[in-house]
Amino acid sequence: MGSEGWVAARGREEGMAIVTLTLRPGTADDAAECGRICYEAFSGIAEEHAFPPDIPSPEVGVALIEGALTHPGFYGVVAELDGRIVGSNFLDERSAVVGVGPVTVDPATQNSGVGRRLMRDVMDRAAERGAPGIRLLQTGYHNRSFSLYVGLGFVHRATMACVQGPPIRRAMPGYPVREATDADLGPCNDVCRQVHGVDRGGEVADALKQGTALVVEREGRVTGYATDLAFFAHAVGETTPDLQALIAAAPQFGGPGILVPTEDSALLKWCLSNGLKVVQLMSLMTIGLYNRPDGAYLPSILY
Repeated sequence: MGSEGWVAARGREEGMAIVTLTLRPGTADDAAECGRICYEAFSGIAEEHAFPPDIPSPEVGVALIEGALTHPGFYGVVAELDGRIVGSNFLDERSAVVGVGPVTVDPATQNSGVGRRLMRDVMDRAAERGAPGIRLLQTGYHNRSFSLYVGLGFVHRATMACVQGPPIRRAMPGYPVREATDADLGPCNDVCRQVHGVDRGGEVADALKQGTALVVEREGRVTGYATDLAFFAHAVGETTPDLQALIAAAPQFGGPGILVPTEDSALLKWCLSNGLKVVQLMSLMTIGLYNRPDGAYLPSILY
């Protein structure tokens, strides 16, 4: 989710002793303080590098953290130093492969080992539940977090361009797009398994409940879907035109934008030619199971 992986880190406090650092499960009561830290951490690192913040306001930070703390598909851990909350981390467990983030550390406590401890905790959690793979998105301009993840065993897999702009609002002949229904869950999972080797059915089920999921069809068959066209959503298609149709049908692009693999040069060039602009570059990093995608896709900020 953007800074120390989607991890946020900034500042330094020399001589910080972390022997009193404790980790505990997060609760809904932690949302306000963890949300404040989330906003300050991400806005701070973005300002240092002259980029727009992924979290635009304290209210957005609190809402984001509250959503993760209260969702049964997320594992949350909170770090306390001498009884004071100094950070948090989350693991998206809605699907077999798990996604990390947001990892945030209070700017006054960063670079003291808290982020590494929070990362180790969710990695241990993934191992305990037998997750075949762990994934995260890392902000390209944050070199320290990249080094942290490499040191923890993550492997860089792909570079993503976060793009944003006015909606395209155009239908593509031969690629009709419609709202997804509950009956599409199975076909969507089939497409995801075809492209990635695993499905993301938990996320698709959530999107169906929220009414944000779209599918694209060819000859009456689902050939792609999007849980939404947004920073926290993902999309999968058998071909690049399937994704182009989904992107073109979106009423807007939520949050900082959608994440387009730079190696899909045809898709990225198409986005730019239709008025979208690159906001920042991010790294998709993984541990464990990873299949090179056999098709087109947009990851979410969680993976």
